Amino acid sequence: MRISQAYFTPEEYIALERKAIPDAEIVRSEYMNGKIIGRSSSNLSHNLITGNIVAGLYTRLKSSGCFVFANEMRVSIPSVNSYFYPDIGIVCEEPRFEDDVFDILLNPIVVVEVLSPSTEAYDRGDKFAHYRQLQSLQEYILVSQDKVRVDHYVRHATQWILTDFQALDQHLPLTSIQCELPLQEIYENVPFPE
Repeated sequence: MRISQAYFTPEEYIALERKAIPDAEIVRSEYMNGKIIGRSSSNLSHNLITGNIVAGLYTRLKSSGCFVFANEMRVSIPSVNSYFYPDIGIVCEEPRFEDDVFDILLNPIVVVEVLSPSTEAYDRGDKFAHYRQLQSLQEYILVSQDKVRVDHYVRHATQWILTDFQALDQHLPLTSIQCELPLQEIYENVPFPE
């Protein structure tokens, strides 16, 4: 699908995205301040990391009242007029949605993005700046796919504190959901470039 329009309203964007669900030829995209941003496709490492994290979190959270979602749940940030598809998200209170279609979440507590060369600057920059506007968000995690590296941002009042992890024997503490994930588990079976 070619999009030649320069500016879209949020309503036009949502209509296009909801049409994409049954239409495999239409690529899903994100939305930031009137512009539609195409999502890049993922590779083996990206999919393995995402699957490993979802499986680990699901096991740890299944009786906690928290829910893990991956890839297909859109998150809205109304204060900055944006919509994103995080690789992984967690919600721990009653999920709140933008409307009665229940496909646009308003209150994730944790968001995880698996970095790729084409999205890393975007995920670290504009996207994170927009995610920070969500009052519910307490932790933002960036996971490299070409080396062992996890950047963990935690909200402390109005500041975001970064801790990075670069060894397979380390554990990622997720304080807002009271669990931790070993990096060994996050990177299980992931092939790294020589």
